[in-house]
Amino acid sequence: MKSDLDHLLKENQADAIWITGPAQHNPPMVYMTGGGHMTQADVIKRVDEKAILCHAPMERDEAKRTGLETLNYSKYPLKERLKLAKGDRLIAHALLYKHIFTEIGLTEGKVLVYGKTDAGKLFSMLNKLQTLLPGLVFHGDMEDSVLLQAMATKEPEELERIREMGKVVMAVVSRVENFLASQTISNETLLKSNQTPLTIGDVKNHINLWLAEYGLENPEDTIFAIGRDSGVPHSSGTLNDPITLGQTIVFDIFPCEKGGGYFYDFTRTWCLGYASQEAQSLYNQVKSVYQQVVSELEIGKNAAHFQNRTCELFEGLGHATIRQDPAIEAGYVHSLGHGVGLNIHEKPWFSRKDDPSNELVPGSVFTVEPGLYYPEKGMGVRLEDTYFVTPQGQFEKFVDYPMNLVLPVN
Repeated sequence: MKSDLDHLLKENQADAIWITGPAQHNPPMVYMTGGGHMTQADVIKRVDEKAILCHAPMERDEAKRTGLETLNYSKYPLKERLKLAKGDRLIAHALLYKHIFTEIGLTEGKVLVYGKTDAGKLFSMLNKLQTLLPGLVFHGDMEDSVLLQAMATKEPEELERIREMGKVVMAVVSRVENFLASQTISNETLLKSNQTPLTIGDVKNHINLWLAEYGLENPEDTIFAIGRDSGVPHSSGTLNDPITLGQTIVFDIFPCEKGGGYFYDFTRTWCLGYASQEAQSLYNQVKSVYQQVVSELEIGKNAAHFQNRTCELFEGLGHATIRQDPAIEAGYVHSLGHGVGLNIHEKPWFSRKDDPSNELVPGSVFTVEPGLYYPEKGMGVRLEDTYFVTPQGQFEKFVDYPMNLVLPVN
């Protein structure tokens, strides 16, 4: 939570965090400001001090709406900085930050840098700024130990926003299911009204339309993969593949609030009309592992414990797992889950067994998504829901949706 930031900064011997970039689709910036229409901004938070939002003059009203203390870039006119820099725009840009850091009294110490911006420009500017403020040292937070650690436990308002996202996602999933069921069929292929095959691309176009109607964005795309593609976990699906009966379809949908807010993550595997005995058996095994792992979730346990347990269960069913071979491409080939928030993937990490910071605690939000993949057999199965830990230490699913493999069609 944000209230943990000062403690985490001190714990990591850091004196401040600096977040740069736009206020949309920039998780660290959204976290600190709440978002808004700011094409470029900087948030600087020193230990035990309030965060300061630096902004462009045209976006002063958007900056004020954040409730943060603000500092307008116009206080340091570009014309004057260019004069000091003898026309060198890189130096002039670095001078802007020298003035800002000096004014807020941050001229020595360790600063952790976050945000989304052009890497080359930021790298060049930081190198120049380092020469102008030699007392500061700039670091990336490679261990996710400060900002992502704070973001890993959600406040009640954050949990409610994720829950509302889940409700809308279920409405879209239901529309997809009803849409598929309403199509005509010829030679085991779903047909559109013009009697041409319904394709993966057609379904994804409808998904994007429906998400937009609900005011959501889909920046990471949607996985809607059939047959062999369903056996490759992150295959998003081949757009011109026809939708046919009996094949496994992995439908993994993970949109976010407009402007790059909170995500929701959900997966079901479907077979239209009927399923082969082999696909049904695979599905039953994935579902049984899902249910067993959920029944064993325990407060205070490291998330990696449940990844290991999932491998153990699948191996007991005769499947190869990533625990046995990190390069495996068939069987259970990925992590059980991941945190969800302003990033679609964030802490807790289920794959980092040596990281003690990945414990499941009140406020944790994470997915449970076991799967089995056999691309050479033309099939794959994954089931996924997003869970959270209540203040009382209980594990709850945000929203529910049926787990049916076979969907009836006309």
